[in-house]
Amino acid sequence: MKSKALTTKSIDLDQKVASKKKAQKEIEKLQLDLLRQQIELRDSKAFSVVIAFEGMDAAGKGGTIRRLTGRLDPRGYKVHAIGAPEPVEKAHPYLWRFHTQMPRTGAIGIFDRSWYGRVLVERVEGFCSQSEWKRAYREINDFERTLVDNKTLVLKFWLHLSKKEQLARFREREKDPFKNYKITPEDWRNRRKWNAYIDAADDMFRHTNTRHAPWHAIASEDKWHARIEVLKRTLKAVEKRSK
Repeated sequence: MKSKALTTKSIDLDQKVASKKKAQKEIEKLQLDLLRQQIELRDSKAFSVVIAFEGMDAAGKGGTIRRLTGRLDPRGYKVHAIGAPEPVEKAHPYLWRFHTQMPRTGAIGIFDRSWYGRVLVERVEGFCSQSEWKRAYREINDFERTLVDNKTLVLKFWLHLSKKEQLARFREREKDPFKNYKITPEDWRNRRKWNAYIDAADDMFRHTNTRHAPWHAIASEDKWHARIEVLKRTLKAVEKRSK
């Protein structure tokens, strides 16, 4: 059964933190609480956690993941940076490569981009047929239902920002030698297809925002707000599942 409607327009981008200093202190507290939950999860082996991150380019996925994992025991989690499939992966059904990367019971798997690539970038860029990306909604829902039924907590985060803020971050990356590697011609090409990506995201919400694996839409116009929200929601979901 689908939960209430969610669209990119419904995300309030005006949400901001009061100050960066206070945000950093709050993040440290949340990180400690999450570490405690991770240790409890490791010892109980009651379930596993899968966290998928999607969002517009420059929305802050990488920085958010760094804060999420910053104080965790590295032996208990793994971050998967998802790119184009390798030839051996193309030789299998679409979701095969994600099935093989699911965490063991008691561990956490974090995906920087995910199985939603089929209904986002592959759809927009024409890397799959229309019938393939339309079929993927059902395949993905079934995949996530299987994970949940097999003792996996599935968390899905969409980080969102405005087109204006994205441009500012692109330009900042071009000027900063420590961030310059983050900006590529592909990012600028994707930006020209902003509306197509928004349409794809809204369709994705419409078809895959389920009760067993709902989407968490996070305003990332202010990166610190997004980092705190992701930590809070992850912590809350893990605590609830642990009871």
